[in-house]
Formats: sequence, structure tokens, C-alpha cells
Amino acid sequence: MSTDRLSTRFAACAAQGRAALVTFVTAGDPDLATSAGILAALPGAGADIIELGMPFTDPMADGPAIQRGNLRSLGAGTTLKALLAMVAEFRQTDAATPIVLMGYFNPILAFGPERFAQAARAAGIDGCIVVDLPPEEAGELVPALSAHGLHLVRLATPTTDAARLPAVLDGASGFLYYVAVAGITGANSAAAADIAAAVTRLKAATPLPIAVGFGVRTPEQAAAIAAHADAVVVGSAIVDAIGAAAEQRANDIPARVAVQVGALAAAVRDARKDHAA
Repeated sequence: MSTDRLSTRFAACAAQGRAALVTFVTAGDPDLATSAGILAALPGAGADIIELGMPFTDPMADGPAIQRGNLRSLGAGTTLKALLAMVAEFRQTDAATPIVLMGYFNPILAFGPERFAQAARAAGIDGCIVVDLPPEEAGELVPALSAHGLHLVRLATPTTDAARLPAVLDGASGFLYYVAVAGITGANSAAAADIAAAVTRLKAATPLPIAVGFGVRTPEQAAAIAAHADAVVVGSAIVDAIGAAAEQRANDIPARVAVQVGALAAAVRDARKDHAA
């Protein structure tokens, strides 16, 4: 990979002795112009890596907040082509912040995997997370992404056992996304112990950075995970805030998101110092 933004960013965060903050927003939510403003505001607010949702009519693995974000985006006319154009515009002023597309295989299949990979790379995308594409069914996408230097980020869960993990890791790159679905409450000590144990287990199996997400809403929850993981993913809480601001017809949505992300970033950056203390 000629310019591997993900590896560079994870190395920089590790050198600072901290986890990375990964923020998720749905592209085109609540409309393309506002979404472009949010995207531009995220790095300055403290987002180390951006996950950009590809809007889809049936986001089966997502909760109500992101489902509503998808509907707002699609209602505003967002297409995959428009998403990539927005990223290309972002890249004119930010060549360093990694952007990973997250979503479902159907829009990629409709676009054409090879054409998608070529267009994504040209726009400045660094990788993809395809939620509904297990390793056994990724044969059409993997060669296309690899040919264009794009990472394929895979998902692991508490039910990904030792027998299953090698298949998940085969061909995975960029980082491993641990979906901490089993009762994660953030600051709760048992939950923190579960995350620490899961991160330790995964690190024994792969040199990839481990990002932990799902249900992380507050700075306190983010800090509890950042004490152990290489990255913390926050999505639904941000998408919820975008939706609430859109309902109010607010004209300062990017600024509101920046304040929210700033609080999360501060908590993540201080987490290991606080944990050590």
C-alpha cells in the first residue's frame, strides 16, 4: 500500500501511549452538504479514524439510531457515487485522516466490486467493513480490494471462538473490529474485565490493532475501553445527536458534533493515564 493511513495513524497513537478514537457517521445524514461539514469537522474535534456509513435500505445489524440515519440519508438522495465525491472533496484538505467505509454488500455488488474498489481508492478511501459478508462469501470482493490497496476490516464477537477466529483473520487487514455485544456498560468493572480479556485473547492471535465498539455512548464508557483496546468506536450516540439536531432544524450541526466528539476524544486520550493512576 503506497500510503497506508491506518497503519500510520495507529502507530502515532501508540507512540503517544493512547488508544485511537474511531467515529462513525452515516454519509449524507441528514443531507450531503451538512454531512460534508460534519466530515470536515471530525479530525479537528479529535477523531483519529472515521468510519463512514454507506446508506442502505435494510441495515439489519444496526440499531434504531443508525437505521434512522440511513433513512435520512437516503431520503436526501445520497448515493454511493455522491458519497465518494464527498470523500474526494474532503481529501483536498485532509490527506492524513483514515476513512473506512462501513455498510452492507448489496450497494457494493450493485456498483460492481472491481469498479467500487477502483472508485473508492481514487476518492481516498482506506478500507471497508462489510457487515453482512462473512469470510466464506467474500471471494468476489477480496481480490478487488487487494488489487487497489484497500484494507478489509473484519469483525469478531464474543462468540468468535478459537476454531472460528482463523477464518475471520484470514485476509483481514487494517484493524480487527471487536463487536462487544455481551452486556457492555463501559465503566462497569465486570464489563471492563470482559473487554480486557477479549483484547488479550485477540492480540494473542493477530498483530492487527484491536478496535472495540458497539454501545459505546459516553466519554466514561469510551475511556473504560480505551484503557485496554487499541481503538474505541463510537457511532450511534453521534448519529442520534445528528438526528436530534436535524429535527430541530439546527444550522450548526457540524459544530455540535465537534463538541460531542471533543469530549469523547479527551476521555480516550486520558484513559490510560487515569487507569494507571
